[in-house]
Amino acid sequence: MIERKKTAYVALGIGVAAVSTAAIFVKLSSAPSSIIAFYRLFFSTLILGVPTIIFKRKVFKTLTWNEWKYSILAGIFLAFHFITWFESLKFTSVASSVVLVTLQPVFAMVGIYLLFNEKISKNSMIGASFALLGSFIIGWGDFQIGGKALLGDLLALIGAVLVTGYWLVGQTLRRRLDLFTYTFLVYSASTITLLLYNIILQVPLFPYELNEWKLFLALAIIPTIFGHTIFNWSIRYVNAATVSVTILAEPIGSSILAYFLLNEGINVTQIIGGIIIFGGILLYLKNIEIK
Repeated sequence: MIERKKTAYVALGIGVAAVSTAAIFVKLSSAPSSIIAFYRLFFSTLILGVPTIIFKRKVFKTLTWNEWKYSILAGIFLAFHFITWFESLKFTSVASSVVLVTLQPVFAMVGIYLLFNEKISKNSMIGASFALLGSFIIGWGDFQIGGKALLGDLLALIGAVLVTGYWLVGQTLRRRLDLFTYTFLVYSASTITLLLYNIILQVPLFPYELNEWKLFLALAIIPTIFGHTIFNWSIRYVNAATVSVTILAEPIGSSILAYFLLNEGINVTQIIGGIIIFGGILLYLKNIEIK
């Protein structure tokens, strides 16, 4: 188990690098937010569905009602997380949106204490606080703009609450379900939720230009399969708070990519914030007890 936890920390780093691309792909797309979210999950479900159906189809017969129910709940949380976060990127910068949506540790630490009675050590709390401080420093500029930027900030914050629910449900289920079964169930539930959402709101599912389809597929492969799916593997060995704290590094990767690909500037406060985030994450992980 100790080796698995150490491997999980490495996997979290890979996952963070992958999810850092999500905000860039969303910014590059001109499709409605709910459509971007739908096709991201739709293609992810198709890709993971093939090996799951081939190798894990018998597992579905053994699932309990609670496992079905909570997998669907996790999928709904994930679906609306994507809708609110993607919509926030239409109103505010990559840096501010990603900073707010990665405030998950605040909610996750409360959640794991109330739901699982798991306590975070004092030094780990200090590390998480430093990482959060670094996140606020990165996004501070936009918090003062007002108007549409503030609407984007609010949507990103709602997205943070929703994704925390997703991780907390996943922490429980992943200890009982294998990775492929769990992710297939959750991504399928998200896909169906987003499909119904688009149909009810009469958002057209097509046509879209070829470049949009490339972006949808890129979102499925890189930040979802190599990002969220890796996080879902890791959450079997570490808790939701640890996953959430590690994801605080996402604004750093997203800001760097936004600088090169979207011409969004990087200023001194973002550099300082990034250094503080890294230091805070290292302090948090260093003080997590490995059992």
